[in-house]
Amino acid sequence: MSDGVNGGEVSTGRVRTLGTPAVRTEALWKVYEHDGIRVEAVRDVSMTIQPGEFVVLAGPSGSGKTTLLNMLGGLTRPTDGGVWIDGTDISALSERELARLRLERLGFVFQAYNLLPVLTALENAEFTLLLRDVPADERREKVEKLFERIGMSGLEDRRPGKLSGGQQQRVAVARAVVGQPALVLADEPTANLDTATSSALIDLMAELNRDLGTTFVFATHDTRLLERARRVIRLVDGSIVGDDRRD
Repeated sequence: MSDGVNGGEVSTGRVRTLGTPAVRTEALWKVYEHDGIRVEAVRDVSMTIQPGEFVVLAGPSGSGKTTLLNMLGGLTRPTDGGVWIDGTDISALSERELARLRLERLGFVFQAYNLLPVLTALENAEFTLLLRDVPADERREKVEKLFERIGMSGLEDRRPGKLSGGQQQRVAVARAVVGQPALVLADEPTANLDTATSSALIDLMAELNRDLGTTFVFATHDTRLLERARRVIRLVDGSIVGDDRRD
């Protein structure tokens, strides 16, 4: 199975206590039933991910990696078991509380970018900060500094339709990390990108992980991302079959 469950102290606020994992799951299940057919998408998954890790959930199509990632982000409710993010038991939260936790502590990078077409690159990147009621000047300063870091300076006023796929994904990554979340979850973030753009994006996320200490968890089968991961958790038929560390 996994490396086991870390029993560190639980934090009820945004301050992480010593030893609190970024992610912890315990006996996690997701079962779908329809017309008498039962599908166990995630089966009895227990794992712990510490702050600052760079982790890939790997496995063939249908292995449960995307379902597991969605449960970590509170986008899918588990059938059984628990998920703790930064010390908070998200399985016990209401939808309103989950939305607040996602806003304050999580960042998401999706395969389809999920940028708002009517907003500029800068407006898309600052959207999470806007929802947090961060003042406009502070939002712009944070995004502009990040854009300089990720090679997007000068493109702040372009809308998504005027950006390349790689540029759009960089904006999506900026949106995910600008609020310094406890955890960034990325579902096949390089799937729609060419080789050079994919490699550049992986370099960017590895740099953010190293320099900012941002915890990343990916669901992917991209061999380039697998090669760069410092930990690979392998799933087959919804269960963990391997947990390889490369530190």
